[in-house]
Amino acid sequence: MTTLLHLDASARGGRSDLHSFGSHTRRLTARFVERWRAMARDTCLYRDLGYGPPAPVDGAWIHAAFTPHAQRVPWMHQRLAESDALVDELIGAEVIVAGVPMYNFGVPSGFKAYIDNIVRVGRTFGFDRERAGQPYWPMLAGQGRTLVLLSSRGDHGYGEGGRIAGMNHVEASVRTAFAYIGMTDLRTVAVEYDEYGGEALDESLRSAEAAVDRLVDAMLAERAAAVPATA
Repeated sequence: MTTLLHLDASARGGRSDLHSFGSHTRRLTARFVERWRAMARDTCLYRDLGYGPPAPVDGAWIHAAFTPHAQRVPWMHQRLAESDALVDELIGAEVIVAGVPMYNFGVPSGFKAYIDNIVRVGRTFGFDRERAGQPYWPMLAGQGRTLVLLSSRGDHGYGEGGRIAGMNHVEASVRTAFAYIGMTDLRTVAVEYDEYGGEALDESLRSAEAAVDRLVDAMLAERAAAVPATA
């Protein structure tokens, strides 16, 4: 059985297919999870980073995180408790489905706080200045996790090879942060034309929903192919 971790980071509540001012990314993540669970009765955990963002990293967090575990005093464990819960949740999932809209060319602040809390020395990446070659290493590498990034953008042309692809700091920053801790299997789907509205947006939504459906089908087929046949 697979565990899905469903993350929403939009500041908008509700889904755009159900509410006039709803979120496109919440619409896509819900579609992904609903289709997946209709075809495979797997466990799904949910966290709303838009309405309940993690506390931002501060000096106390940094002090605690970079203090060896055995040397931490009670306040340090308390300050890292939320981060520990987020890391445990991430490690316990095989598929992470993240709805992350583009806000001013980057990720929403709640999702940035999430990244800052899960990129943790000693938990998701290792560091040893005495280690020959590379003192940093990913601790979640080779464990079969997949990150599905479902995004939305006001303009168009942010995709690879597009007219403003260089301004797409959502996919680039998310890819970099998760690869750093060892999660390199990233699948992406995005809605564009949100600020244009009309048929351009409607067509982009239809295309994105079809892409989500194909992605679910492909990932489940990959999983089925990876399961050894029984006698």
